[in-house]
Amino acid sequence: MHSLAFSPAPSTLSPRPFLKWAGGKGQLISQYRAFFPKSQDFKTYYEPFLGGGAIFFHLQPQTSCLMDINSELVNVYQCIQQEVSKVIALLAMHQAKHCKEYYYQMRSRADGNRLERAARLIYLNRTCFNGLYRENSRGQFNVPIGSYKNPKICYPELLYTVSDLLQSTEILCSPFDAVLEKATGSSDFVYFDPPYYPLSATSNFTSYSRFAFMEADQIRLQQAFAELAGRGVKVMLSNSDCPFVRELYKDFPIHTISAIRAINSNAQRRGKITEVLVTSS
Repeated sequence: MHSLAFSPAPSTLSPRPFLKWAGGKGQLISQYRAFFPKSQDFKTYYEPFLGGGAIFFHLQPQTSCLMDINSELVNVYQCIQQEVSKVIALLAMHQAKHCKEYYYQMRSRADGNRLERAARLIYLNRTCFNGLYRENSRGQFNVPIGSYKNPKICYPELLYTVSDLLQSTEILCSPFDAVLEKATGSSDFVYFDPPYYPLSATSNFTSYSRFAFMEADQIRLQQAFAELAGRGVKVMLSNSDCPFVRELYKDFPIHTISAIRAINSNAQRRGKITEVLVTSS
């Protein structure tokens, strides 16, 4: 139950991503919209690479299953779903204490109960450089502080709307191919947004967590895509626009999407690129 101390006034605010996430799809939805199945044409939505969840928040499905292999990310969504008022109270504390010293103090910690870990991840996400989630090989968050003058850390109204939407959602810490055990037919819609296949050695961002996503995983993903499509499941997938990906999905409709490359150590290499959106039909 929502705490009265942090309950927002009634609002028409729509749920939207509350985390900044590398590869977030918010800016591409206008191009994707034509390829989404109509809401009446599917019953359950599945997103096996959850991240910031932009497509989930756009579709606002009545029934859904969200999955990710990153256990700390999954914990955040579960805590927002189940105990949002307690997360908000902890975020208010982080908001009051935020400074450079406090940021690095929080970044160095990995302890705490599930609610404390969830609030800490949101806090670090809202205050770190570029909102970039990255772990080292030991699973430790290692992004430096961002140069924000007054970052918004605690935003109760949004988190309550997110929590409301998540009430009809199953949230699992699972690898992407676990969706094969759940999506069975034409009433299911699966959207895959994996770590993209790198266009070059310097553009490689396949490891936002300690679980790297390699070429063999891309091939397994294509096999899962094909198996789901063969069952009549409605499937969409985003990935890099490159010969490897186009060859993998040559038996399916491939649509070219115009995107903005936002993450590159060389600012001159950021800018417009193309991506692909693959659909099962």
